[in-house]
Amino acid sequence: MTVLQAADLRVGYASGVRAVRGVSFTVAAGEVLGIVGGSGAGKTAIALAVMGLLPADARVSGSVRLNGEELLGRSDAELSRVRGKDLSMVFQDPHAALNPVQAVGEQIAEAVRTHSGAGRSAARARAVELLELVGIPCAARRARAYPHEFSGGMRQRVMIAIAVANRPGVILADEPTAALDVTVQAQILDVLRTAKEATGAAIVLVTHDLGVVAGFADRVMVMCEGRAVETGPVEQVYRRPRAAYTAELLSSIPRLDGAGMAQPRPERPVVLQVDGLVRHYPLLKGTLMRRRVGTVRAVDGIGFDLREGETLALVGESGCGKTTALMEILRLSKPQRGRVAVLGQDTASLNAVKRKALRRDVQLVFQDPVDSLNPRMRVADIIAEPLTAHGGPSSLIGGRVEELLELVGLEADHARRYPHELSGGQRQRVGIARALALEPRLALLDEPVSALDVSAQASVMGLLESLRDRLGLTYLIVAHDLAVIHRIAHRVAVMHMGRIVESGAVQDVYKAPAHPYTRALLDAIPLPDPSLGRRRRVLLRGDPPGPMSPLKGCRFRGRCPRYLTLGPVEARLCEEQDPEASRDADRSVACHHPFVGAEVKQ
Repeated sequence: MTVLQAADLRVGYASGVRAVRGVSFTVAAGEVLGIVGGSGAGKTAIALAVMGLLPADARVSGSVRLNGEELLGRSDAELSRVRGKDLSMVFQDPHAALNPVQAVGEQIAEAVRTHSGAGRSAARARAVELLELVGIPCAARRARAYPHEFSGGMRQRVMIAIAVANRPGVILADEPTAALDVTVQAQILDVLRTAKEATGAAIVLVTHDLGVVAGFADRVMVMCEGRAVETGPVEQVYRRPRAAYTAELLSSIPRLDGAGMAQPRPERPVVLQVDGLVRHYPLLKGTLMRRRVGTVRAVDGIGFDLREGETLALVGESGCGKTTALMEILRLSKPQRGRVAVLGQDTASLNAVKRKALRRDVQLVFQDPVDSLNPRMRVADIIAEPLTAHGGPSSLIGGRVEELLELVGLEADHARRYPHELSGGQRQRVGIARALALEPRLALLDEPVSALDVSAQASVMGLLESLRDRLGLTYLIVAHDLAVIHRIAHRVAVMHMGRIVESGAVQDVYKAPAHPYTRALLDAIPLPDPSLGRRRRVLLRGDPPGPMSPLKGCRFRGRCPRYLTLGPVEARLCEEQDPEASRDADRSVACHHPFVGAEVKQ
């Protein structure tokens, strides 16, 4: 039975942009339809058009029928009686979608009362029941919490609870896992699957990740420039794509089959040496009389070296200390504890003059090109800024900017544009050009492709790889997705709760992970193969523990030979090492229980 049908759907804006150009599709009861494509393909415009949430300047034509009844042309008041009851939506950014001044339980109860007429107490009980359904621990207590007290993954669970509150016939999920770590992403997809089974709803999943669709959807519709270029069963589209664009998307997805892995480099001079690096922050409580109640161990004694022309990847979930470690190195000053040596110079001994001189050789590519590029400056000025700051001759700056644009694959006319006039991939190329302006020897890359779709990711990672080999660069790259960095990295170090729990050559760690956390990271990666996408996986339960929510137990219980139960108000480290885990001199594995991210006292 068809529950949702769109025919010749078109969406345009007053600016002349045609976001959706004659798209048609159907969704049957209990079916999952994946809508995939690059940024700007029109995926989200379709979802918003179905929900009736497009801005006032949008022009919508065609037909959208829910259970045979036309939705287009209805007033907002009429659509409000449908939204949340028969048709609901899980938004991409739960932080923006949830009311920050209302407890999450009240927000769920409000959705229940609005459409069911239930009393206040019954709605609250239903809210707790829904929180339990989506896997929120201690649901009755957490229902009284506010959105800012939840992690990103937990907030997305709350959004799903609101979406299924009234057992809708269709759920639209707009990039529900785009901003999440791969481990949390896998959890959210499991929650969506559970919600689908509990309500019998059809799901329209909007995403740029074909790996997610392979393991979750029944049928897929591929979008390109506002048009549906291919539609069919997942197995058929993935095995035998008819459209060239579909084949291009599939080829852009990072794979873990070993093809294209970077080979270990021969011994070369050490560019970066880190020994016992520590960065702890005090955990304070109180408003007027601030008192210290604990310590957040952001980075807790990590060490590694990086040789010329080599790429080392620091991987792990959000909050594990990757970016903090990167910033401690970039600061080029005396660390809190430990030692950092860049190009043979101990950063603790540098004065202001030497530090500025060394900064020419150490540059950073930021995670988000939207936030890291000045929106009021043209591209030429953004790239020229480091040259000007370090006293470059003004007569040569223009030629250097043109050279850098060509180096990163941009046209000369891009120099006159502003960042908002560029695509996400082009903005990141500008950030790379700026980082290369001073001809550095060491580049620090902080999640350089996490904000991009898969095709742009493949393009930028290919660019970084070619620049490294062409210019002799050395990379320290931070990422949460092991699939993204497997091609470019020579070695990988897995971080968890401030410590490196496993490190070694990429091919060794990927083929035979020794630590259960590494195994969980690898298993969480969505694979672009329908036969493997629904495989049994080792998934972590719950969000990464943090200083405000102390550990109550080992996340690897049942998957490692020993585990310990942690108290409710303190996290402690198991000092025991596993002698069988260390494979060889180039492969190191830390304790099975490196839970040292927080020490919290009552």
